Amino acid sequence: MTLFPDHLTALSRETLESFRRAGLRATAAESCTGGLIAGLLTEIAGSSDVVGRTFVTYSNEAKQQVLGVPASVLEAKGAVSAETVTAMAEGALRACGRDADVAVAVSGVAGPGGGSPEKPVGTVYIAVASRGGMTSADRHQFPGDRTEIRLRTVEAALRMMAERVSSKPA
Repeated sequence: MTLFPDHLTALSRETLESFRRAGLRATAAESCTGGLIAGLLTEIAGSSDVVGRTFVTYSNEAKQQVLGVPASVLEAKGAVSAETVTAMAEGALRACGRDADVAVAVSGVAGPGGGSPEKPVGTVYIAVASRGGMTSADRHQFPGDRTEIRLRTVEAALRMMAERVSSKPA
């Protein structure tokens, strides 16, 4: 028995294995998922060879203090933006030092409240940064309730991480 749906546990195993094959380590900077990415990765025994540390930065203050997200970005673009998740992912890599090669960051509106016309419930941004590489950020619009949105975010984040690793030369 695991805490997560079987398809997500399988995806976590595959993602960890792709990192192992590439000899890379991962980290996550989470807001709307509140640690679910870390929880799913560490659901797999032996994951500590890939995951050394992760960050849950739910508040804007935590994003600034822990990950170095500039206050100006949060003020101008908001916590749910490509610019913020980009800064979160890059900040997670900095905070890890040599303990991570690839970082994923997520921030979104999981609901049921908190949405706006520009960023309705289900709006999520996910960024992936790699040491010595570029950072990419995508906007997603996930349907469902709070739990479904958060689990879909976790799935999309792991897929983006695995894609980054598969495209990175070993």
